[in-house]
Amino acid sequence: MASSRTVDDYRTLTGSEKAAILLLAVGEESATKIFAMMDDEEIKELSLVMAGLGAVSAQVIEQLIGDFAAQMGQASGLAGTMEGTERFLGKALGKRAGGILDDIRGPRGRTIWDKLAYVPEQMLAAYLKNEYPQTAAVVLSKVTPAYAAKVLSQLNDNFAMEVVTRMLRLDTVPKDVLDEIEAILRNEFMSNVAKAPRKNSHEAVAEIFNELETATERRFMGALEERVPEIADKVRDSMFKFEDLARLAPAGVQTLLRAIDKRRLALALKGAPEEVRDIFLANMSERAATLLHDDMAALGPVRVKEVGEAQRAIIDLAKDLASRNEIVLSGRGGGGDDMIF
Repeated sequence: MASSRTVDDYRTLTGSEKAAILLLAVGEESATKIFAMMDDEEIKELSLVMAGLGAVSAQVIEQLIGDFAAQMGQASGLAGTMEGTERFLGKALGKRAGGILDDIRGPRGRTIWDKLAYVPEQMLAAYLKNEYPQTAAVVLSKVTPAYAAKVLSQLNDNFAMEVVTRMLRLDTVPKDVLDEIEAILRNEFMSNVAKAPRKNSHEAVAEIFNELETATERRFMGALEERVPEIADKVRDSMFKFEDLARLAPAGVQTLLRAIDKRRLALALKGAPEEVRDIFLANMSERAATLLHDDMAALGPVRVKEVGEAQRAIIDLAKDLASRNEIVLSGRGGGGDDMIF
């Protein structure tokens, strides 16, 4: 049942009501991002306040946003520290602050590596380019692959490849090294990151490369092949494979089919598992599927290397489509010189 209340006096608003009105004013998309950073209790509290607000006058909204902007504009700078946070929560929450602070200090609290995801990649890249490649390698091995890819693409090629090479050789990072890096990054919340299990280094780099734009990925992979070809092969084997295209939704397969060169598709499917062929064929007309079967048979024996090149070209096309949000990819790439009949 809708509330009949009308909010028309800004002076009577509580802090929770101001927060609720502000969230409604910024719109669903922005409010959703803010809600994602709150805990369940905060969301429940604000949701209840929102539900009971009723009509809010334009004058109140204008005054609230003006007041918010004025307060933010008066700040010459902000500094967040554990000590300041303890004082703030102690005054605001009293005894409840203890449990929250325990969570922040403990392993359940967000670590610096989580928080780095909110820093613009250009800023982190600008910082890392003045650091030792080993330091950059540790940092990029701890953040998400998607974020690491964005940072990596901001670095010059020589430095980026030095960082990637060191990531591939990175052993378990000693606690004191992590502590030093965290101190430099001015964060005091992390305590147990050094105990977290590491991914296989080739898979970690492959996941980062999967997130790069196709041109950047080719550039980095080519440089890696020149420096350490045996490691480059392992990275490539861990990357997005042609078989992973079988996970595409039917609409995604059809979008990809419209963009693929049909002779290249015949060559790529010649060496693909039957279930992958079936996915493509099921999304074609009966006539188109028959023609594709005929094209594959007409190819005769083909080298695995040629099949691999055709499959990689289609993967590149799929990544380009994904970068334009035309399809959604999920998964991880490989080849040789045998013959497929």
